[in-house]
Amino acid sequence: MIGYLEGCIINYEVDGILLKAGNIGYEILLNPITLEQVRSESSEDGIVSLYIYYHVTERQPKPTLIGFSTLEDKEFFQLFISVAAVGPMKAVKALTKPVGEVARAIDGKDVSFLSQLSGIGKRTAEKIIATLHGKVAAFVDMQIEASANKPASPSQDIREISLQVEDVLVSQLGHSAQSARRMIKEAFDRNPAIETPEELFDEIYQEVR
Repeated sequence: MIGYLEGCIINYEVDGILLKAGNIGYEILLNPITLEQVRSESSEDGIVSLYIYYHVTERQPKPTLIGFSTLEDKEFFQLFISVAAVGPMKAVKALTKPVGEVARAIDGKDVSFLSQLSGIGKRTAEKIIATLHGKVAAFVDMQIEASANKPASPSQDIREISLQVEDVLVSQLGHSAQSARRMIKEAFDRNPAIETPEELFDEIYQEVR
């Protein structure tokens, strides 16, 4: 079974790439996030390395290769397809957001966010939450750790501030994740100069009062 491939990109396709590895061309499906990463990060000679999920069943005997930039992304995918309503082909198209954000939505029971993923309606979003809630915290933590290790920038500062305030609004003050994000967005719309969590709280509750 194929678990990893490294080679030269022969061609980009709508939903993946044709990868030449060891004088063999492999058709590899990629979710939109991974495809964009491959486009932006591959070297000038087109060399790329991918972890592979190998999919074949009795009903679908033709092997399908699905590629991921990291082992963590592959592990999340395997967890994601454990949901009864989500198969590998549906999951590839659905993962239009970074793994950390999808995991955070599952952890926060954010049906609205999950329903925005390609091919995932409200009923399927509810099934995803029912199946995976409480099982994805590690992927949320990895997103936070990755963000912490990146060089700081104004947009990242805003993101960190938003995450801190959202966590308090949801876990301590009883707001839903969707409501918390709306309040935060409206606060930044009113006052783009916010630079600290304290200023963000003040802006949110000034409007509430």
